Amino acid sequence: QAQLVESGGGLVQPGGSLRLSCVASGFTFSSYAMSWYRQAPGKGREFVAIINSAGSSTIYEDSVKGRFTLSRDDAKNTVHLQMNSLKFEDTAVYYCHAPPRHELGYSFPGYWGQGTQVTVSS
Repeated sequence: QAQLVESGGGLVQPGGSLRLSCVASGFTFSSYAMSWYRQAPGKGREFVAIINSAGSSTIYEDSVKGRFTLSRDDAKNTVHLQMNSLKFEDTAVYYCHAPPRHELGYSFPGYWGQGTQVTVSS
């Protein structure tokens, strides 16, 4: 059974840092790109960052560029989202996501974690 479990959320003051982690199980983690999304109160879920399966390329949403860093450790089936210089507007539930993929004519499903709350408040 495939599973993504996030951790590391919490309450932090503006300008502070948090490190989110997402541990995967039940699927071939190393074959998947991995991403983070977030959903603020009253808003839709939005893309934050993605890293390719090789760990060699990342893409960030404009508002987090230069502040967030996404990395992966395939030996531990884990991705980390290092969040620095946090702002009030970063407050949201953060979700880990393994996007669906297609390879050699086969389709593989995507997966979502349950989310972890990040609250930036003074």
